[in-house]
Amino acid sequence: MVGWLRAPLSRARTVIPYGRQEVTDDDCAAVLEVLKSDYLTQGEVVPAFERAVADRVGASFGVACNSATSALHIACMALDLGPGDSLWTVPVSFVASANCALYCGATVDFVDVDENSGALCLASLESKLLQAENDRKLPKILVVVHLAGHPYNVAKLRALCEPRGVHIVEDASHAIGAERYSDAVGSCSDSVVTVFSFHPVKIVTSAEGGVATTNDEVLARRMGELRTHGVTKDNAHFSKPSHGPWYYEQQALGFNYRLSELHAALGVSQLSRLDNYVGRRAEIAGYYLQNLKGCTLVLPDEGTRSSWHLAIVLLPADRKSAKQSVFEKLRREGIGVNVHYIPIHTQPYYLGLGFKQGDYPNSESFYERAISLPLYPTMTDCDLDRCVTAVNSVL
Repeated sequence: MVGWLRAPLSRARTVIPYGRQEVTDDDCAAVLEVLKSDYLTQGEVVPAFERAVADRVGASFGVACNSATSALHIACMALDLGPGDSLWTVPVSFVASANCALYCGATVDFVDVDENSGALCLASLESKLLQAENDRKLPKILVVVHLAGHPYNVAKLRALCEPRGVHIVEDASHAIGAERYSDAVGSCSDSVVTVFSFHPVKIVTSAEGGVATTNDEVLARRMGELRTHGVTKDNAHFSKPSHGPWYYEQQALGFNYRLSELHAALGVSQLSRLDNYVGRRAEIAGYYLQNLKGCTLVLPDEGTRSSWHLAIVLLPADRKSAKQSVFEKLRREGIGVNVHYIPIHTQPYYLGLGFKQGDYPNSESFYERAISLPLYPTMTDCDLDRCVTAVNSVL
């Protein structure tokens, strides 16, 4: 199936992309205000963005970074993941969910998913944990992914992981604004850290950016230092007496993962429209659910509020061989479909680490059937009708 992701988009009709940001006059004004201020970096707007995100999800602390990938990395570092340790995640995700372990010198392993939802399979995790416990090779971290913005039941993971000393990190890159029984994703009620993405195709955007939320003050402080070269200016944590008001200490090997004031200003402005965006996304998903024929829309669990980052549909199992043809026909119709995701363990780099095709059959089956349809708040009813008509016609 090499090359099918590069199927050309229609030039005859306006293309409806699978995702698109909305930037308003208020957003532009917020960024312009920072441009005219004294600080483009390390001012007051980044902390304001951190507080706004933490307050929105009910967490004690927020740590902003230049991307969700960076936030995942420093979360793992703050949890002391390193050589000799392992991190588990799911194959159906973007590669960053696994790469964060390799950045720390740790190893990666995967837990297969439910083939109809793409979400981590709880039975597979329980079996794998029991085997790892017997082998004395338990992971230090489990990264659970809220695929498509559908909230995972992290409380069930906690029941399995906490007694074994496994830290849960939520990759909620898709899920700002999502809730499970009124508990917001990001509250960290059952995890140690949650990471959000503010990439342009996500629910709200800061152009590029990520925020890690936590209720652990020590973790928050460590992540804050690690995203700034491992440097602290807090004299309460100095290892020796300060030389003066200019004094700082590098106490760890960190990185320059800081978010700029410009990005934070855009993020703060966009966050004010989060509920409107999530509501419109749900309306679009509902229209798909009612009108699509010949495929199945991947749905959230009952009792949850999805942020609906993606509208993933699954082709019938007996039609999966037609996926390339379906994808290409929709692209030619100007429907900017995409695929989420190529299983991480099948990527060439991970094959080089010893993984192989067939290791996680449910993940591979999900990938063979999955196509992501356009879904973003500024889609018009006409756009939506075009998408549904094209999908039903092709199928």
